[in-house]
Amino acid sequence: MEDRHLLYRVDEGVGYITINREAQRNAITPEALSLFHAYLDEAEKDVQVRALLITGAGDKAFCTGAQLSGGVSTQGKDVFGSYADLLNRIAGFPKPTVARVKGFCLAGGMGFMLGCDIVIASDDSRFGTPEVNVGLWPMMIGALIFRNVLQKKAMEMILLGERLTAQEALAMGLITRVVPAGDLDDEVKKVMAGLTAKSPIGMRIGKQAFSAMAGLPLHEALQFLSEKLKEVVGTEDAKEGITAFIEKRQPRFTGK
Repeated sequence: MEDRHLLYRVDEGVGYITINREAQRNAITPEALSLFHAYLDEAEKDVQVRALLITGAGDKAFCTGAQLSGGVSTQGKDVFGSYADLLNRIAGFPKPTVARVKGFCLAGGMGFMLGCDIVIASDDSRFGTPEVNVGLWPMMIGALIFRNVLQKKAMEMILLGERLTAQEALAMGLITRVVPAGDLDDEVKKVMAGLTAKSPIGMRIGKQAFSAMAGLPLHEALQFLSEKLKEVVGTEDAKEGITAFIEKRQPRFTGK
């Protein structure tokens, strides 16, 4: 339905989530948050979906955060919790996640972008946390910002509330790739094709293992990961991948 605040489709092994409020620069509403949770559930359960792409409708914005026109109050605390849960869900999603950014990526939109494994942005995109300019603060987003960039650079961005160019965001470590605007979709297509060609079970075990070992002491992390490697090695996909390598052919992964 075109009037939905969020759209979802599956094509060639990729689940596409599109923030569908182009006229409002893809500002997020409670309806969008609810749909986001539902579509993530759908994408996780669907064995046909091997990777997830998050983007915004149109060329003006990826997402500019929460819609402020109706005001913000403590009555929205359930919405705040839903947004926090959503960031946690994206960051821990068991399948590879990619953000396609074109235009403005601001405030809450930064959270969606930072929660993804890979971020591909057009060179005319702009990033930032402007909350301080209206007396607010990028609270939940900060948990992801500080897991991606150095503290002083993060605080400079947060305190000044200025917009960063795509190249500045790349240099900070906020995003992973910058391409000319005209090449954005070709680059995204290439990356998604590469992800969907990999072993689904291998990537799932690997992503979950890396998430679980974060913060562990070195010796505990190494021991934990050695056990997880045993798990990966025991999959049918690992056997197929090694066999294909020896036979000099492309592997045929089944996710088992």
